Amino acid sequence: MRKLARLDLYSLEQYADARAEFRAQVIAHKKNRLVVLGPHASLQFEDRLTMQYQVQEMLRIERIFEKRGIDEELSAYNPLIPDGNNWKATFMIEYENVDERRAALAALKGIEKVVWVQVDAFERVYAIANEDLERENEEKTSAVHFLRFELSASMIAAAKAGADIGVGVDHPKYRQELAPLSLTTRDSLVNDLD
Repeated sequence: MRKLARLDLYSLEQYADARAEFRAQVIAHKKNRLVVLGPHASLQFEDRLTMQYQVQEMLRIERIFEKRGIDEELSAYNPLIPDGNNWKATFMIEYENVDERRAALAALKGIEKVVWVQVDAFERVYAIANEDLERENEEKTSAVHFLRFELSASMIAAAKAGADIGVGVDHPKYRQELAPLSLTTRDSLVNDLD
């Protein structure tokens, strides 16, 4: 999947005019790429469109319009665009109650390393987590992690041929398994593969 370049972005003025329609398009698109993993976790699979939206919003909020600032945002978000042989996702752990969240994040250390995808009967592919920076310390894990799932050529071929895709978490304090994904979500993820 092609990475974003400055020419792919709206100027701040153009984005102000197009934002409502673009935002609605991205929200609808993201619904097809969201996988809920039980009551407290979810995976938002990212792609070029979701990252364009993220960059556009950062440029808007920070009022960035100079080349250097735009390039910095692109450098930060382009790594979250799939490379054609993988899926990339934002993994979120969500607890409304602050005390409950604090306790859960302490208990769920290492969870980001045991999130998996599985194409058909192939082996599970466990996430490569947080390549940008460490998001866990000795006391707790973070509520947000960035994950990459590397697929073999055989897995990609099977997914493109219509194979089921499952997703899950193997943490001893939070086990979830979803198989198969909905056809809408599956088809959206297959579009990430070259």
